Amino acid sequence: MGASDKPITAKNSVGDWLKHPVGGPLLRAMLAEGGQSEKALTPVKLFSLQRLVAMSQGMLKQEVVDDLVAKANGGVAPVEEDDEPAAAAASSSWAESATPSRFDGKTVIVTGAGSGIGRATASRIVREGGRVVGVDVSGDRLAEVGAELGERFVGVSADITDPAGIDAILSAAGPRVDGLANVAGIMDDMSPIHLVSDAVWERVFAVNVDGMFRLTRAVIPLMLEAGRGSIVNIASEAGLRGSAAGVAYTASKHAVIGITRSTAFMYAPRRIRVNAVAPGPVLTNIGGGMPEGEFGERIGSAMVNIPPLAEPQQLAASITFLLSDDGTNVSGVVLPSDGGWSVI
Repeated sequence: MGASDKPITAKNSVGDWLKHPVGGPLLRAMLAEGGQSEKALTPVKLFSLQRLVAMSQGMLKQEVVDDLVAKANGGVAPVEEDDEPAAAAASSSWAESATPSRFDGKTVIVTGAGSGIGRATASRIVREGGRVVGVDVSGDRLAEVGAELGERFVGVSADITDPAGIDAILSAAGPRVDGLANVAGIMDDMSPIHLVSDAVWERVFAVNVDGMFRLTRAVIPLMLEAGRGSIVNIASEAGLRGSAAGVAYTASKHAVIGITRSTAFMYAPRRIRVNAVAPGPVLTNIGGGMPEGEFGERIGSAMVNIPPLAEPQQLAASITFLLSDDGTNVSGVVLPSDGGWSVI
Protein backbone atom coordinates (compact mmCIF):
# COMPACT_ATOMS: atom_id res chain seq x y z
CA MET A 1 0.00 0.00 0.00
CA GLY A 2 1.45 3.36 -1.01
CA ALA A 3 1.63 6.36 1.26
CA SER A 4 -1.32 7.94 -0.59
CA ASP A 5 -3.47 4.88 0.21
CA LYS A 6 -3.00 5.18 3.94
CA PRO A 7 -6.10 6.15 5.91
CA ILE A 8 -6.21 9.62 7.39
CA THR A 9 -6.42 9.66 11.18
CA ALA A 10 -6.50 12.08 14.08
CA LYS A 11 -2.70 11.87 14.18
CA ASN A 12 -2.41 13.55 10.79
CA SER A 13 -1.81 17.27 10.75
CA VAL A 14 -4.56 19.81 10.15
CA GLY A 15 -2.75 20.69 6.92
CA ASP A 16 -3.00 17.04 5.80
CA TRP A 17 -6.70 17.08 6.54
CA LEU A 18 -7.31 20.24 4.55
CA LYS A 19 -5.52 18.68 1.55
CA HIS A 20 -7.37 15.36 1.83
CA PRO A 21 -10.06 14.82 -0.87
CA VAL A 22 -12.61 13.58 1.68
CA GLY A 23 -11.32 14.92 4.99
CA GLY A 24 -10.84 18.46 3.67
CA PRO A 25 -14.49 19.07 2.74
CA LEU A 26 -15.63 17.47 6.00
CA LEU A 27 -13.38 19.74 8.06
CA ARG A 28 -14.45 22.84 6.11
CA ALA A 29 -18.10 21.93 6.56
CA MET A 30 -17.60 21.59 10.31
CA LEU A 31 -15.97 25.02 10.42
CA ALA A 32 -18.75 26.54 8.34
CA GLU A 33 -21.34 25.28 10.83
CA GLY A 34 -19.56 27.38 13.46
CA GLY A 35 -19.40 30.41 11.17
CA GLN A 36 -15.68 30.03 10.41
CA SER A 37 -13.49 29.31 7.42
CA GLU A 38 -10.28 27.33 7.12
CA LYS A 39 -8.37 30.57 7.77
CA ALA A 40 -9.13 29.98 11.45
CA LEU A 41 -6.87 26.90 11.30
CA THR A 42 -3.85 28.65 9.77
CA PRO A 43 -1.95 28.98 13.10
CA VAL A 44 -2.42 25.27 13.90
CA LYS A 45 -2.03 23.67 10.49
CA LEU A 46 1.15 21.85 11.54
CA PHE A 47 -0.48 20.30 14.62
CA SER A 48 -2.33 17.01 14.58
CA LEU A 49 -6.13 17.06 14.53
CA GLN A 50 -6.07 15.15 17.82
CA ARG A 51 -4.06 17.88 19.47
CA LEU A 52 -6.79 20.40 18.76
CA VAL A 53 -9.04 18.60 21.26
CA ALA A 54 -6.81 19.62 24.17
CA MET A 55 -5.97 23.00 22.69
CA SER A 56 -9.62 23.97 22.23
CA GLN A 57 -10.33 23.73 25.99
CA GLY A 58 -13.58 21.86 25.45
CA MET A 59 -14.77 23.60 22.28
CA LEU A 60 -13.79 20.66 20.07
CA LYS A 61 -15.05 17.38 21.50
CA GLN A 62 -13.29 14.05 21.12
CA GLU A 63 -16.44 12.48 19.69
CA VAL A 64 -16.50 15.11 16.92
CA VAL A 65 -12.96 14.21 15.92
CA ASP A 66 -13.75 10.51 16.07
CA ASP A 67 -16.77 11.08 13.82
CA LEU A 68 -14.69 13.07 11.32
CA VAL A 69 -12.10 10.29 11.15
CA ALA A 70 -14.74 7.65 10.55
CA LYS A 71 -16.50 9.66 7.84
CA ALA A 72 -13.20 10.43 6.09
CA ASN A 73 -12.51 6.69 5.89
CA GLY A 74 -15.79 5.47 4.48
CA GLY A 75 -17.64 5.28 7.78
CA VAL A 76 -15.13 3.02 9.52
CA ALA A 77 -12.52 4.32 11.92
CA PRO A 78 -9.12 2.89 10.90
CA VAL A 79 -6.88 1.07 13.32
CA GLU A 80 -4.09 3.55 14.04
CA GLU A 81 -0.48 2.44 14.12
CA ASP A 82 1.59 3.13 17.22
CA ASP A 83 3.98 5.39 15.35
CA GLU A 84 2.69 8.72 14.09
CA PRO A 85 2.73 9.41 10.36
CA ALA A 86 5.80 11.18 9.13
CA ALA A 87 3.87 14.38 8.47
CA ALA A 88 2.55 14.50 12.00
CA ALA A 89 5.88 13.58 13.52
CA ALA A 90 7.47 16.37 11.53
CA SER A 91 4.98 18.97 12.78
CA SER A 92 7.84 20.50 14.71
CA SER A 93 11.31 20.15 13.24
CA TRP A 94 12.91 21.85 16.24
CA ALA A 95 14.02 20.04 19.38
CA GLU A 96 15.09 21.85 22.53
CA SER A 97 18.74 21.41 23.46
CA ALA A 98 19.64 22.67 26.92
CA THR A 99 23.06 24.20 27.57
CA PRO A 100 24.55 22.61 30.70
CA SER A 101 25.81 24.97 33.43
CA ARG A 102 24.77 28.14 31.60
CA PHE A 103 23.00 29.46 34.71
CA ASP A 104 25.19 27.83 37.36
CA GLY A 105 25.19 29.85 40.60
CA LYS A 106 22.58 32.33 39.32
CA THR A 107 19.20 33.28 40.71
CA VAL A 108 16.56 34.27 38.19
CA ILE A 109 13.04 35.52 38.89
CA VAL A 110 10.47 34.33 36.35
CA THR A 111 6.92 35.65 36.47
CA GLY A 112 4.05 33.69 34.97
CA ALA A 113 6.00 30.55 35.84
CA GLY A 114 2.95 28.38 36.41
CA SER A 115 2.20 27.80 32.75
CA GLY A 116 3.08 28.52 29.15
CA ILE A 117 6.17 30.55 28.29
CA GLY A 118 6.98 31.28 31.94
CA ARG A 119 6.94 27.62 32.88
CA ALA A 120 9.08 26.67 29.88
CA THR A 121 11.56 29.43 30.76
CA ALA A 122 11.76 28.38 34.41
CA SER A 123 12.26 24.76 33.39
CA ARG A 124 15.10 25.55 31.03
CA ILE A 125 16.93 27.75 33.55
CA VAL A 126 16.71 25.05 36.22
CA ARG A 127 17.92 22.38 33.80
CA GLU A 128 20.82 24.67 32.91
CA GLY A 129 21.93 24.94 36.53
CA GLY A 130 20.10 28.02 37.78
CA ARG A 131 17.90 28.70 40.78
CA VAL A 132 14.49 30.03 39.78
CA VAL A 133 12.09 32.06 41.87
CA GLY A 134 8.92 31.24 39.99
CA VAL A 135 6.00 33.61 40.42
CA ASP A 136 2.37 32.95 39.58
CA VAL A 137 -1.05 33.83 40.97
CA SER A 138 -1.90 30.12 41.10
CA GLY A 139 -0.36 28.20 43.97
CA ASP A 140 -1.63 24.93 42.52
CA ARG A 141 0.18 25.47 39.24
CA LEU A 142 3.38 26.42 41.06
CA ALA A 143 3.19 23.27 43.18
CA GLU A 144 2.95 21.21 40.02
CA VAL A 145 5.97 22.97 38.49
CA GLY A 146 7.92 22.60 41.74
CA ALA A 147 7.24 18.85 41.82
CA GLU A 148 8.66 18.60 38.31
CA LEU A 149 11.72 20.83 38.69
CA GLY A 150 12.85 20.08 42.24
CA GLU A 151 14.58 22.11 44.92
CA ARG A 152 16.14 24.69 42.61
CA PHE A 153 12.65 25.98 41.86
CA VAL A 154 11.15 28.21 44.56
CA GLY A 155 7.49 28.94 43.94
CA VAL A 156 5.97 32.21 45.13
CA SER A 157 2.22 32.58 44.83
CA ALA A 158 1.91 36.33 44.40
CA ASP A 159 0.09 39.00 42.43
CA ILE A 160 2.61 41.33 40.80
CA THR A 161 0.03 44.12 40.81
CA ASP A 162 0.06 44.07 44.64
CA PRO A 163 3.00 45.69 46.51
CA ALA A 164 2.80 42.88 49.06
CA GLY A 165 3.38 40.43 46.21
CA ILE A 166 6.52 42.28 45.17
CA ASP A 167 7.81 42.08 48.74
CA ALA A 168 7.17 38.33 48.86
CA ILE A 169 9.07 37.79 45.61
CA LEU A 170 12.13 39.71 46.82
CA SER A 171 12.06 37.92 50.15
CA ALA A 172 12.14 34.54 48.38
CA ALA A 173 14.88 35.65 45.98
CA GLY A 174 17.32 36.78 48.66
CA PRO A 175 20.02 39.43 48.46
CA ARG A 176 21.16 38.75 44.90
CA VAL A 177 19.12 38.53 41.70
CA ASP A 178 21.07 37.84 38.53
CA GLY A 179 18.19 37.76 36.11
CA LEU A 180 14.55 38.75 35.76
CA ALA A 181 12.14 37.44 33.14
CA ASN A 182 8.95 39.49 33.13
CA VAL A 183 6.75 36.92 31.41
CA ALA A 184 3.37 37.29 33.17
CA GLY A 185 0.76 38.91 31.00
CA ILE A 186 -2.89 38.88 30.04
CA MET A 187 -4.73 39.41 26.76
CA ASP A 188 -7.52 41.89 26.10
CA ASP A 189 -10.83 41.20 24.35
CA MET A 190 -9.66 42.62 21.00
CA SER A 191 -11.85 45.70 21.43
CA PRO A 192 -11.20 48.87 19.40
CA ILE A 193 -10.90 52.06 21.43
CA HIS A 194 -14.55 53.13 21.27
CA LEU A 195 -15.68 49.76 22.64
CA VAL A 196 -13.00 48.98 25.24
CA SER A 197 -14.19 49.16 28.84
CA ASP A 198 -12.38 50.83 31.71
CA ALA A 199 -12.21 47.43 33.44
CA VAL A 200 -10.41 45.76 30.52
CA TRP A 201 -8.03 48.69 30.01
CA GLU A 202 -7.11 48.93 33.69
CA ARG A 203 -6.66 45.19 34.22
CA VAL A 204 -4.46 44.75 31.12
CA PHE A 205 -2.24 47.66 32.10
CA ALA A 206 -2.12 46.56 35.75
CA VAL A 207 -0.60 43.19 34.82
CA ASN A 208 1.27 43.88 31.59
CA VAL A 209 2.77 47.24 32.53
CA ASP A 210 2.33 48.26 36.18
CA GLY A 211 3.29 44.89 37.68
CA MET A 212 6.32 44.56 35.40
CA PHE A 213 7.35 48.12 36.23
CA ARG A 214 7.09 47.62 40.00
CA LEU A 215 8.98 44.34 40.05
CA THR A 216 11.73 45.70 37.81
CA ARG A 217 12.01 48.81 39.96
CA ALA A 218 12.43 46.60 43.03
CA VAL A 219 15.05 44.33 41.42
CA ILE A 220 17.29 46.97 39.83
CA PRO A 221 18.90 48.07 43.16
CA LEU A 222 20.03 44.46 43.77
CA MET A 223 21.59 44.35 40.32
CA LEU A 224 23.27 47.72 40.88
CA GLU A 225 24.80 46.40 44.08
CA ALA A 226 26.00 43.26 42.31
CA GLY A 227 27.42 45.31 39.46
CA ARG A 228 25.56 43.38 36.76
CA GLY A 229 22.25 41.82 35.77
CA SER A 230 20.02 40.82 32.90
CA ILE A 231 16.34 41.56 32.38
CA VAL A 232 14.09 40.21 29.64
CA ASN A 233 10.59 41.61 29.17
CA ILE A 234 7.91 39.93 27.10
CA ALA A 235 6.51 42.28 24.51
CA SER A 236 4.47 40.98 21.58
CA GLU A 237 3.85 41.31 17.88
CA ALA A 238 1.19 43.72 19.16
CA GLY A 239 4.04 45.93 20.34
CA LEU A 240 5.36 46.11 16.78
CA ARG A 241 2.15 46.61 14.84
CA GLY A 242 -1.44 47.75 15.31
CA SER A 243 -3.23 44.74 13.88
CA ALA A 244 -2.48 41.89 16.28
CA ALA A 245 -4.78 42.66 19.23
CA GLY A 246 -7.18 45.18 20.73
CA VAL A 247 -6.21 48.67 21.81
CA ALA A 248 -5.54 47.79 25.46
CA TYR A 249 -3.14 44.92 24.82
CA THR A 250 -1.50 46.73 21.90
CA ALA A 251 -0.89 49.87 23.98
CA SER A 252 0.41 47.81 26.91
CA LYS A 253 2.98 46.01 24.78
CA HIS A 254 4.12 49.25 23.17
CA ALA A 255 4.65 50.46 26.75
CA VAL A 256 6.71 47.35 27.52
CA ILE A 257 8.99 48.15 24.60
CA GLY A 258 9.36 51.76 25.76
CA ILE A 259 10.24 50.67 29.29
CA THR A 260 12.74 48.16 27.89
CA ARG A 261 14.56 50.72 25.77
CA SER A 262 14.61 53.42 28.44
CA THR A 263 15.89 51.04 31.10
CA ALA A 264 18.52 49.59 28.77
CA PHE A 265 19.81 53.08 28.03
CA MET A 266 19.88 54.21 31.65
CA TYR A 267 21.70 51.20 33.10
CA ALA A 268 24.06 50.19 30.29
CA PRO A 269 27.06 51.81 32.05
CA ARG A 270 26.26 49.73 35.15
CA ARG A 271 26.40 46.42 33.25
CA ILE A 272 22.68 45.75 33.45
CA ARG A 273 21.36 44.47 30.14
CA VAL A 274 17.66 44.92 29.34
CA ASN A 275 15.99 43.36 26.31
CA ALA A 276 12.57 42.28 25.13
CA VAL A 277 11.24 39.29 23.24
CA ALA A 278 8.24 39.84 20.99
CA PRO A 279 6.36 36.55 20.47
CA GLY A 280 3.98 35.86 17.65
CA PRO A 281 1.29 33.19 18.12
CA VAL A 282 2.24 30.76 20.88
CA LEU A 283 0.53 27.65 22.23
CA THR A 284 -0.42 29.03 25.68
CA ASN A 285 -3.57 29.62 27.71
CA ILE A 286 -3.39 33.41 27.54
CA GLY A 287 -6.56 33.43 25.47
CA GLY A 288 -8.57 36.35 24.20
CA GLY A 289 -11.88 37.06 22.53
CA MET A 290 -12.75 38.58 19.19
CA PRO A 291 -15.21 41.42 18.58
CA GLU A 292 -18.15 40.68 16.32
CA GLY A 293 -18.90 42.40 13.06
CA GLU A 294 -16.69 44.79 11.17
CA PHE A 295 -13.89 45.05 13.75
CA GLY A 296 -13.57 41.30 14.20
CA GLU A 297 -13.42 40.92 10.43
CA ARG A 298 -10.80 43.66 10.28
CA ILE A 299 -8.53 41.82 12.72
CA GLY A 300 -9.27 38.50 11.06
CA SER A 301 -8.18 39.85 7.68
CA ALA A 302 -4.82 40.80 9.19
CA MET A 303 -4.29 37.24 10.42
CA VAL A 304 -4.18 35.68 6.94
CA ASN A 305 -0.39 35.44 6.99
CA ILE A 306 -0.06 34.53 10.65
CA PRO A 307 2.58 31.79 11.10
CA PRO A 308 1.88 28.48 12.84
CA LEU A 309 1.75 28.44 16.62
CA ALA A 310 5.10 28.17 18.35
CA GLU A 311 5.75 25.97 21.35
CA PRO A 312 6.46 27.74 24.67
CA GLN A 313 9.88 26.06 24.67
CA GLN A 314 10.79 27.92 21.50
CA LEU A 315 10.13 31.23 23.23
CA ALA A 316 12.07 30.04 26.27
CA ALA A 317 15.06 29.47 23.98
CA SER A 318 14.97 33.12 22.90
CA ILE A 319 14.43 34.39 26.45
CA THR A 320 17.20 32.34 28.04
CA PHE A 321 19.67 33.36 25.35
CA LEU A 322 19.14 37.02 26.24
CA LEU A 323 19.09 36.33 29.98
CA SER A 324 22.33 34.38 29.91
CA ASP A 325 25.89 35.51 29.32
CA ASP A 326 25.44 34.30 25.74
CA GLY A 327 23.61 37.59 25.27
CA THR A 328 26.69 39.61 26.15
CA ASN A 329 26.87 42.94 24.31
CA VAL A 330 23.12 42.77 23.56
CA SER A 331 20.96 45.38 25.28
CA GLY A 332 17.99 47.49 24.26
CA VAL A 333 16.99 44.93 21.65
CA VAL A 334 13.42 43.93 20.83
CA LEU A 335 13.81 40.42 19.45
CA PRO A 336 10.86 39.20 17.38
CA SER A 337 10.46 35.48 18.10
CA ASP A 338 7.49 35.11 15.82
CA GLY A 339 8.25 32.74 12.95
CA GLY A 340 8.92 35.69 10.65
CA TRP A 341 5.51 37.33 11.13
CA SER A 342 7.05 40.76 11.74
CA VAL A 343 8.58 40.87 8.26
CA ILE A 344 5.41 39.99 6.39
